[in-house]
Amino acid sequence: MASNEIGMMRAALATFAAACSLLAGAVADSAQRKIDLIQHDGAPRGSVIVIGKDELNLYVRNQIAGTFRQSIRGARLDLGYSRATGSAYVDFPKLRQAMGKPMGWLMSWLLAGERRVEVEAHIRSGAGRAVVDLDRVEVSGLSISGGALDYFIRNFVLPYYPDAAIGRPFRLAHNVERLEVRPTEVRVVVAK
Repeated sequence: MASNEIGMMRAALATFAAACSLLAGAVADSAQRKIDLIQHDGAPRGSVIVIGKDELNLYVRNQIAGTFRQSIRGARLDLGYSRATGSAYVDFPKLRQAMGKPMGWLMSWLLAGERRVEVEAHIRSGAGRAVVDLDRVEVSGLSISGGALDYFIRNFVLPYYPDAAIGRPFRLAHNVERLEVRPTEVRVVVAK
């Protein structure tokens, strides 16, 4: 290959990479605009706001990167009918440090290093209320339940989301009537 052709190929690849980056940014911005519309009560009554799976994944990754860059990587959401599975690699001691609540030495030693975490939940909603039930939580391939799951929720979920209601009904804010979780999207239905 002539150096001219190599230069053109490099330029084409660079252009393609830049276009992909711009597209990813536009998709993440699209999800942010939709979420802002809902959170600022700007969605018209009776409307349905559709957030695609790819939009949602980019939004989640951007949110995590902005807050927990050193402690969480590879975050991903997979959707199903009324179900969501989230997975990521988490360094629990670094996560607690980022939350401003360092772990004790024993727990830091036990949980040191990056762990693959997978959480599966199902979501029921209607009449302005919702319930999120945890179906499965795995850390490094080991299923956790009982006291270990309580510890996980108390120390890693509630410090960052103090109003999280797991397994009990909660009111949906911003006039949201219900959430419809499907394999390719989440539909946010605004009350009429």
